[in-house]
Amino acid sequence: MKKYSSYFVRLAAILWGVDGIVLRPFLYSLPVPLVVLIESGIVAILLSPLFFKFKDSIFNLKKTDWLAFLGVALLGGAIGTMSITKALFYVNFVNLSIVILIQKLQPVFAIIFAAVLLREQLSKKFFIWASAAIVGAYLITFGTSLPVIEPGDKTAVAALFALLAAVSFAMSTVLSKKALTNVNYEVGTYLRFVLTTIIMLMIVLIDGDITKFTEVSLSQLGVFILIAFTSGGLAILLYYYGLKNISASVSTIAELAFPLTAVILEYFLRGNILGPLQWVGVLVLITSIFKVTKLNTPAARTT
Repeated sequence: MKKYSSYFVRLAAILWGVDGIVLRPFLYSLPVPLVVLIESGIVAILLSPLFFKFKDSIFNLKKTDWLAFLGVALLGGAIGTMSITKALFYVNFVNLSIVILIQKLQPVFAIIFAAVLLREQLSKKFFIWASAAIVGAYLITFGTSLPVIEPGDKTAVAALFALLAAVSFAMSTVLSKKALTNVNYEVGTYLRFVLTTIIMLMIVLIDGDITKFTEVSLSQLGVFILIAFTSGGLAILLYYYGLKNISASVSTIAELAFPLTAVILEYFLRGNILGPLQWVGVLVLITSIFKVTKLNTPAARTT
């Protein structure tokens, strides 16, 4: 099964694309922290049997392991998920694939964080292709115009939230590799959602959004349950299984199924399609990410 690990990551990325374009927009009327709390809480409850199955492994985790999982929950589960959800809500009636494409700057940031935290050296070519990726993301969002944010223009603000999500998820990926060192992917998934639920509960209590639970409709509850069984718990299980068995570089390439799915769904479901200049930006962004990832392979680092 390990030889198919990249396919598991790819399937997880496809599920995330479906989530962003099809499912999450139905939750538009709810506060973002509440959305993330309910989503994480449902998955944590569904995965609770794993606690009894792997409680010995959980209790034997070292302090550094707990800190890594806490960082994953805070950055990936809380900040990253709130940011991408906020970005998607901001462009609820515009082109959602723009947000997801911007978010895919994540590999560039992941390699930067790996260099800082793991002392990996970055070549000059990395900075060239990283700059090209940023140019591509700019073209997708603004075209050739200056980034002027006017009242009512939510695309630019959404792009900033997507960028924050990219940074958060990138840091989370680096910490996930550390967190999965001493546990299997099932324990990793369980702890990610339990700790995220605790963090989000504190945020919702501080914001006062806890009283808005009553605003969740039956149809929205159905969406939450569908997310839990697809792009939530299942996708993270698939992703962690793949991440456990392949390099971050290969995982990054597999995750490009995420924006590709988003662009296809946007066209077939809403009739939205990127303009010619935005497609240039897409090609520049994806090519740059491929090049950056190739530079981060063991073979590339030895040259």
